[in-house]
Amino acid sequence: MKKLFLLAALLICGAMAFAQQMACCKKSATQQFAMLASDAKFRSSHKNPVKMHFQSAIGSQVNYKTPDGKTASAWMLKAKKPTNNYLFIIHEWYGLNDYVKREAEKLYNDVGNVNVIALDLYDGKVADNREDAGKYMQAVSDARAKAIIKGAIAYAGTKARIATLGWCFGGGWSLQATLLLGKQAAGCVMYYGMPEQDVAKLKTLTTDVLGNFANKDQFINTKVVAKFVADMKAAGKKLYLHQYNADHGFANPSNPIYDSAATKNAYANTLTFLKARLK
Repeated sequence: MKKLFLLAALLICGAMAFAQQMACCKKSATQQFAMLASDAKFRSSHKNPVKMHFQSAIGSQVNYKTPDGKTASAWMLKAKKPTNNYLFIIHEWYGLNDYVKREAEKLYNDVGNVNVIALDLYDGKVADNREDAGKYMQAVSDARAKAIIKGAIAYAGTKARIATLGWCFGGGWSLQATLLLGKQAAGCVMYYGMPEQDVAKLKTLTTDVLGNFANKDQFINTKVVAKFVADMKAAGKKLYLHQYNADHGFANPSNPIYDSAATKNAYANTLTFLKARLK
């Protein structure tokens, strides 16, 4: 009998240790995406960006404090008239480059009367090749990225209504930023980013999500998207899903696989979504 009790105790302890180990080893959605940088196929799917210089007459760099005791910088375009409407833009894996700044200005003009802040989760680093992009993406810690986002939320103010938008690396972080926003969230747009896989977290969303995904994407593939659809349904949240017969990065004009037709359609849907929520 004593042997049976001892065996049972050992089994229980072993099960608890295994469960704790699994919990510790489980990667967040953003960490899972960052790990893709170690995949040669993922790196090769991102061609080195074509050089481009963009000079904005209305955008400028801003600096703000972050809750981890540091500072962060961002690219901001202030609304022409006072408004509490904000759009946070989060760059793809090359960083806050001129392509992102140009897109930020385009959204600023097309959405209308909105403050646009393009966040910099790389703390000033910008890659001009995929090898450096992979290193920078993997170097981003969840804690620092969340501190940068929280600092931007504080910078916008407690009365701000904030929508988010991001591509690739920034697509996943767009959703994470919306989760951090709580009741201040006004809308979330994801372009082929890693979805949150914890239904309990998705249940805390206070706004709708629009997802632009690529059916030819080998990484954020159709199975990943299908699970996201199911998870959002289980969470009781609204997902506006748009899937295109294109590849990962289809909306990036610096990428040779850029798909102008898919980009145009995705942008039109995105603009309609944002305008309805940032009135």
